[in-house]
Amino acid sequence: MRLSARVDYALRAAIELATGGGAPITAERIARAQEIPPKFCESILLQLRRGGIVFAQRGPEGGYWLARPAEQITLVDVIEVIDGPLGSPRAGGADTPLGAAAALQQVWGAVEESERHILTQVTIAHVVSGVLPEAVTRFNPAVV
Repeated sequence: MRLSARVDYALRAAIELATGGGAPITAERIARAQEIPPKFCESILLQLRRGGIVFAQRGPEGGYWLARPAEQITLVDVIEVIDGPLGSPRAGGADTPLGAAAALQQVWGAVEESERHILTQVTIAHVVSGVLPEAVTRFNPAVV
């Protein structure tokens, strides 16, 4: 799976907001903390606001904060707000495999389902805490 820079930055912004304890955080602070280009960060936050992931408030006490608890926002929620629904790993590829290669279609389907399963199991809170669900750790145990 390849994620766009926009999705990567959006996830990092949401994670940064989760560390704010619900208080508004400025786009400038998020951009600085996560090394996101400031204008790009503003654009991403606007998209996250439109997608219902964050709330925004203008003014001297303004900023952004998560629209719901970090435990209720999955990685797929953020990804789909930014890039739209997850697609097949072979989207835009060749025609359906034929003959001896026909079983590849099943492989692509399994990859897509595994990807969706993991991304719907992992929340922003999991990433912030560093305690990831078994759906992740069974494939990539933490290095101690």
